Amino acid sequence: MYYIGIDLGTSAVKMLMVDEKGEFINSVLKEYPLYFPKNGWSEQNPEDWWNAVCEGLREITSDFDKNKIGGISFGGQMHGLVMLDSDDNVIRNAILWNDGRSDKQCKYLNDVIGKDKLTEYTANIAFAGFTAPKILWVKENEIENFKRISKIMLPKDYIVYKLTGVHSTDYSDGSGMLLLDVKNKCWSKEMLDICGIDDSVMPTLYESSDVVGTLTDKAAKETGLNKNVKIIAGAGDNAAAAVGTGTVGNGRCTISLGTSGTVFISSDEFSLDKNNTLHSFAHADGKYHLMGCILSAASCNKWWISDILGSEDYDESQRDIKNLGDNNVFFAPYLMGERSPHNNPNVRGAFLGISMDTTRKDMTQAVLEGVAFALRDSIEAAGKLGISVKSAAVCGGGGKSPLWCKIIANVLNMEIFTLQKDEGPSFGSAVLAMVGCGEYENVSEAAKKLTAVKDRYIPEKEIAEKYEIKYNKFKKIYPSIKDLY
Repeated sequence: MYYIGIDLGTSAVKMLMVDEKGEFINSVLKEYPLYFPKNGWSEQNPEDWWNAVCEGLREITSDFDKNKIGGISFGGQMHGLVMLDSDDNVIRNAILWNDGRSDKQCKYLNDVIGKDKLTEYTANIAFAGFTAPKILWVKENEIENFKRISKIMLPKDYIVYKLTGVHSTDYSDGSGMLLLDVKNKCWSKEMLDICGIDDSVMPTLYESSDVVGTLTDKAAKETGLNKNVKIIAGAGDNAAAAVGTGTVGNGRCTISLGTSGTVFISSDEFSLDKNNTLHSFAHADGKYHLMGCILSAASCNKWWISDILGSEDYDESQRDIKNLGDNNVFFAPYLMGERSPHNNPNVRGAFLGISMDTTRKDMTQAVLEGVAFALRDSIEAAGKLGISVKSAAVCGGGGKSPLWCKIIANVLNMEIFTLQKDEGPSFGSAVLAMVGCGEYENVSEAAKKLTAVKDRYIPEKEIAEKYEIKYNKFKKIYPSIKDLY
C-alpha cells in the first residue's frame, strides 16, 4: 500500500508518497500566494490551499494504482484562523501564524485576564500568532464577519474537512489555539467564553493517528482518488516533523529550521513552563511536548541572500566562512517580531557591530549565528525547568547547510544530527497515515523503525567557548532594541 503525507506550509503544500516500509515513492510541491494587506499582517485564501492539494494529489498519484492508496495524513502550519459560515463557506482570508495584528488583544488577554489565568486554562499565555487573539481581533474589528462564524478551524483541518466533510482537529494543532485545556485535552470553556464563542463552533478533537473519515463523493472526484482512502487527523507541522525525525519519547529534541524556527522537546508527562517562555502542547504520539518558537529562521537567510544580496546561490554565500566564533558582527533575527522568549510582535531585526572592514561574508555569517543564538534562548529556558537536552535532530531547509548545523552544534554546545529522511512534516504525516491504517501499532514504534541518522555534528571545545562569550553578548541585544519599535 501507499501512504501520502501532506505538509500544508506557509508558501507551498509539499506532498510525499511512501510505501509500507517508509521508502519514498513520489513527491510533489505546489505553491500558492501569501498576502500582506498591511505591515505586519499575513493572510492566505483557504481555497488556494484546496486547489493546490487537489492538483497535487492528482499529480502525485497519476502513475500509480489508485486502489493502493491506503491513507492520507497531514502536518500543517499552526495557529491560522479559518472561519466558516453556516454553509461551510470561508468567511474571509485566513489570518496566519506570523500575523502580528492582534497585539492589542494579546495585551488584553495577558494583562487584563492575566497570564496566570491563561496558564490555568490552557497551559500557555497569549502570543500574537495564536488563534484566540485573532478571534478577538475579528470580534472587535470585523463585527459582521464575527457574527457569521459557524465553525473555527485550523489550516490543515480545512483540507481534512474538504476531503471528509468532518470538522476536526488534533490535540497537537489544537494546543496552539489558546483555546485548548492542554493538560486535560478538552476545549477550555473559560477561554471560549472570553472569546465570545460557543463550543459548537469548535471542531471535534482527535489524536493525530486517528481516522477522521474517508473521502466524500465530491472530494473523490476532485482528487481522482478512491473514496475508501482513509483520512487521518494529522498534527501541527512541528509535531509532525518531530515524528518524522524520531523525536518521540521523553527528553528527545528536534530543531526545525524552516520559515520559522522551533526547539521541540518531547515528554511523556505534561509539564509547564511557569515563565511562559516555552509552549506546553500535546504531541502527535498521544503525549506532550515543550516548544520554543522563533518567528524567523531560514527565512532570515532567504531574506539576506535573495532579497538583499540578489543571489540564489546559498552554497556559494557560505563557502568561505571558516573562522567560527571570531565574527564581530551580530544579527538580531526578529524580522517578523519574536515569540520565544520575548513575546514581542513589534520588535524588528538589526545588524550590530558593523565597521568599515565588515564584509558580506561577515554579515552572512552573522545571520546564521543570530538564528542559532535565538534557538539557544529556548534551550536555556528548558534548562531552567531542569530539562537537560543532550542532542538534537535538525530538520527543515536550513538543516541542509552543513555550515549552519556546525554553527548550531557549537552555539548550543551539543551534538546535532540530521536524518536520512529529511522531509519534515510531510514524512512525519505519512508516518501518521501508516499508523492510522494499521501498518504500525503506534506512533512511537513507527518513528523508531522508520528514522535513521545521516550526519552528526560534534561541538569543538575552542569554538564552543568562543560562542559562549558571543551568546552572552547576544542576550544584551534584545533589551537594548525592544523599545525602539
